[in-house]
Amino acid sequence: MKKHFLIALFYLLPLSSFSAQTEVEDKTPVDYVNPYIGNISHLLVPTYPTVHLPNSMLRVYPQRESFTGNTIDGLPVIVTSHRGRSAFGLSPYQGDLSKASSSIHYGYDNEVSKPYYYSVDLDDYDIHVQYAPSHQSAIYHFNFAHTEEPAYLIFNTSDGQLETDGKTIQGFQNLGNNTRVYIYLETEQSPVKVGVNQDGCIQTDNRVTEGHHAYFVLQYPKETKSISLRYGVSFISTEQAQRNLRREIRDYDLKKVADRGRSIWNQTLGKIEVEGGTVDQKTVFYTSLYRTYERMVCISEDGKYFSAYDGKIHKDDGTPFYVDDWIWDTYRATHPLRLIIDAKKESDMINSFIRMAYQMQTHWMPTFPEITGDSRRMNCNHGVATILDAYNKGMRSFDLNKAYEACKAAITQKTLAPWSAKPAGVLDHFYKGHGYFPALAPGEKETVPEVHSWERRQPVAVTLGTVYDEWCLGNIANALGYKDEADYFLKRSLNYHKIFNEKTRFFHPKDSLGNFIQPFDYRYSSGIGARDAYDENNGWVYRWDVPHNIGDLVQMLGGKKPFVAELERMFSTPLGKGRPDFYHQFGDHTGNVGQFSMGNEPAMHIPYLYNYAGEPWRTQKRVRGLLKEWFRNDLMGIPGDEDGGGLTSFVVFSMMGFYPVTPGMPMYVIGSPVFKSVTIHLSNGKVFRIICHNYSPDNKYIQSAKLNGKIWNKSWFTHECLMKGGQLDFVMGKHPNKSWAIDDNAIPPSFKMNASH
Repeated sequence: MKKHFLIALFYLLPLSSFSAQTEVEDKTPVDYVNPYIGNISHLLVPTYPTVHLPNSMLRVYPQRESFTGNTIDGLPVIVTSHRGRSAFGLSPYQGDLSKASSSIHYGYDNEVSKPYYYSVDLDDYDIHVQYAPSHQSAIYHFNFAHTEEPAYLIFNTSDGQLETDGKTIQGFQNLGNNTRVYIYLETEQSPVKVGVNQDGCIQTDNRVTEGHHAYFVLQYPKETKSISLRYGVSFISTEQAQRNLRREIRDYDLKKVADRGRSIWNQTLGKIEVEGGTVDQKTVFYTSLYRTYERMVCISEDGKYFSAYDGKIHKDDGTPFYVDDWIWDTYRATHPLRLIIDAKKESDMINSFIRMAYQMQTHWMPTFPEITGDSRRMNCNHGVATILDAYNKGMRSFDLNKAYEACKAAITQKTLAPWSAKPAGVLDHFYKGHGYFPALAPGEKETVPEVHSWERRQPVAVTLGTVYDEWCLGNIANALGYKDEADYFLKRSLNYHKIFNEKTRFFHPKDSLGNFIQPFDYRYSSGIGARDAYDENNGWVYRWDVPHNIGDLVQMLGGKKPFVAELERMFSTPLGKGRPDFYHQFGDHTGNVGQFSMGNEPAMHIPYLYNYAGEPWRTQKRVRGLLKEWFRNDLMGIPGDEDGGGLTSFVVFSMMGFYPVTPGMPMYVIGSPVFKSVTIHLSNGKVFRIICHNYSPDNKYIQSAKLNGKIWNKSWFTHECLMKGGQLDFVMGKHPNKSWAIDDNAIPPSFKMNASH
């Protein structure tokens, strides 16, 4: 793969160049990345044009109210939490200093954002800005059009302390939970003054400023045409921030930093090579792959890291420490994707989960591990799925027993109530004894203290998610030889039957007396976000949330034909309300095709379920349709909250042609490959290729298949087969082959209790 590129050219590229429909000679993977895809949200939270290196501590993006906002608020320095604001602010300025504030709102134009480079014109002051990041440091370059007056840089912290020696600035910002982010900053050109602004004059008496909106102004002389600034960040100390800077950026050559970042991104994205398809399809694919590298982030610094989980600095002993993950979103496909192409990082992340658990006094596996600690958001404890998935796919680089104990403690000792870190209470004792999480009766007020004050019980979502977690626990116990515990948890993993309404064939909230809540509408009942029963999605989506035992679910819905009919009915059932009313209740239930929601993670596996009923052609049709409808190369090209790889990992898998329906089960379900060929450079150094014969963008149906030269008449394949390397050949066609992979022995596997359990 050639990697020649003239960096001077992309400094001048306008936004419109991203949507150009002609191929560029020697175009490399990162050239296809369009960080602006999805920057305008359909309803809730958009994507952001994040500038960073893969899984690196330092991430930035323009600080504005929304993509359509008219101004940006200063310049970013470091985003410490996914979708959060910058911890510090930087504002170049010229003019009357008495009119300047600690953070300036700029009108802006000619913005260019790439994974490794950012530039913008601050048109209110005629200042041109360029930026390039490294892993824990970065560099800014400012060009000033007017030289008849001094140039200024204003640097601020919203809550912290800054110190200056008259040339450099160092300090910290408080983040909460005894966590701080530190900075060391210097410029190539020496400032003539560094101090605070008092009525337009810089006062240099105080070397320290602190509190809310503390800031320093750096003044440069008239005739200053440009300023180059570099800085390092740390979660350990200002001294470590300086060491990080010195290690990574040794001069003020921004082009060199950007070139190095570009090379790193090409090496990373080049782990999957695609041929064929349109420019837009390649753009969507590589942008989606780039999104999966925004989290988790490595916060090891020279072999050390600060952990908010015990408030201490630790040696990492050669295993880097990662944080910032929302496992509820990422366990489904982001972690499984990383196992295939970046297993070393996935191993480090899993070891980080285990470290976090044992650094916390409770020893509970984290659920939403962030820089500042585990925020315990959403429901269930799906870290156990990442553990089982990695182990069953061959990873042996972590302590399975320690992981098991932490996962078991989180599921059995912590309350299952959503958004809560309290110990198990009355609802959890009920769940243990009855096998389901009880719902409130109509009109009944919440009195259980474990339930978050502004949350709801989410009883169906909690029950379905926890029985899957218990299936994962049972499998780990079995691998460890704990037969009694394996038997206990695997039997409990069938408790989804407890809340299955045989009459309606939906999962239905049930009160503590064993009665189904009535009346009940699977579209609209259970309040805002359906949280009185489900979570973010209605009963139609949660009807399919038994990923470990889809085969059983097929039978529960009446067999293969009724199962397919009900899938089709979901995609055909209208919202039934005007959009303002529907989305007022279901803000996350976006990307609709009927009652199906492409915009939320619990629905991602659903299009692949036709395979389990012997009609894989319907999966091929549905997946290709969803990709075309909802994942596009435009500003609204993401159907919901992307959550740092949560949705875009679905795109990467689906465009390659397969998907991990059941994390923890080492196999993949086949969909419909989008490209003429896909070459996956596996973590173990081997290569797996997917080749489409009779290829055209319209030929979405599989006519036949061969795996390593042998006829393949199954709609799934194993992880072991993938990681051995080899080739999967498809013959494609415009019309479905309804006889391919339809027999019982062609259907993907599901959990079955054996004699020992």
